[in-house]
Amino acid sequence: MTVIDAETKRKLREMGATPLLEALESQDEGLTMGMSFDERLQLIVDEAHSRFNHAKVEGLIRRAGLRYPAADLRQLSRVDERGLDQNVIAQLGTCGFIDRGQNVVFQGSTGSGKSYLGCALAKRACQHRVRAHYIRMPDLEEAWALAKGKPLGTTKLLKKYAAFTVLVIDEWLLDPPDEAMRSMLLELLERRYDTASTVFCTQYAKKDWHQRLGSGVHADAIMDRIVHNTIWVETGSHNMREHAAVNS
Repeated sequence: MTVIDAETKRKLREMGATPLLEALESQDEGLTMGMSFDERLQLIVDEAHSRFNHAKVEGLIRRAGLRYPAADLRQLSRVDERGLDQNVIAQLGTCGFIDRGQNVVFQGSTGSGKSYLGCALAKRACQHRVRAHYIRMPDLEEAWALAKGKPLGTTKLLKKYAAFTVLVIDEWLLDPPDEAMRSMLLELLERRYDTASTVFCTQYAKKDWHQRLGSGVHADAIMDRIVHNTIWVETGSHNMREHAAVNS
């Protein structure tokens, strides 16, 4: 282990180089004996970079507010029984949809794992060092109602949710939104259109969306900003909650 004096440690921490300090302190003198300075420095920087990336990813995951922080696209259970397309899931795992500005819809029955899949996709985005966020639509409606009572509250809320590169809206259209909420959704989706990816988790099929959105011009406009650039994933009717309860 490399011995570093207290003053050098202080300076490294002051410069925000804690990962570098940790890599220096953990380097095994026995394993690096005989190496040149350049070789040892490369090992230290590689280790520090790895620690930095890990801390960055963990921070993104923590701030994403995931309902299921342990969700993982690589560890889905009963994939065949649920009718999930493994190729589509694998493609989503590459996060290429983010670069293309595509949306994703997970649609299926209650308990079919939509929320888990949404969280797993958001977590995968975080692992690619992309800012993601998870919110239930009822919570988004509540946040909008509270924002309307504050100076510039609605402007700040729209700016906040428009800024996430990946935004997961769970329980999409669980309750039909009122006119004010439809206006907000239209503005939010307009700001995100072709520049960010929105993930919708819903029990309602696409054919039902227009009616639940009020069947008017807002419904037309909201649908127009979703349906043309979206990957649709059917999660089936297999109840994963019942499966988990039986196996717990």
